[in-house]
Amino acid sequence: MFDRFRKKTYASVGTPEFIVVGLGNPDRKYTLTRHNSGFLCVDMLSEKLNFRVDKLKFKSLIADATIGGHRCIVMKPQTYMNNSGEAVRECANFYKIKPENIIVIYDDISLDVGKLRIRRKGTDGGHNGIKSIIYHLNSDQFPRIKVGCGKKPHPDYNLADWVLSEFKKDEQKALEPALENACKAIELLLDNQIDKAMNLYNS
Repeated sequence: MFDRFRKKTYASVGTPEFIVVGLGNPDRKYTLTRHNSGFLCVDMLSEKLNFRVDKLKFKSLIADATIGGHRCIVMKPQTYMNNSGEAVRECANFYKIKPENIIVIYDDISLDVGKLRIRRKGTDGGHNGIKSIIYHLNSDQFPRIKVGCGKKPHPDYNLADWVLSEFKKDEQKALEPALENACKAIELLLDNQIDKAMNLYNS
């Protein structure tokens, strides 16, 4: 499902306006886990627009890409989930990008696999990656795209074990169109059309 990415570069001009950051954990063993939904979205975005997220900077793998006419720094923090904010803060400070221009994509256990929830801002909702970003930016005023990764099978199931488990084969089929819609939503958010994105893709 996620092994067909093309390897092409994509040039950018001008000053970066936005940061697009997908959250996840860097080790290969986490590639298809629920907690890596943000990474998977960035991988699909890079495939569709033919750029490579492979430069190590700001404690992240990054790409400098133009998306819908907007120059963006696309990030996959390599800090592990709980310290994602360190990477985002370094990049935001370097390019002087305000929180409102930082789009974060991440997993949400309250949503079924295949569902999306786009928000203009908000609390961390118990997500440690978002908690770290809010702490390091000293702001929760950044738009986010939540990718459904499914609820725990039963209340006593360990949360860490659940989010670090891999999507099942049938779930991968449901996840792929959701990630495609997330990529489309990113372009709308970059054009300041968040209400349209919410109307089209919130489910």
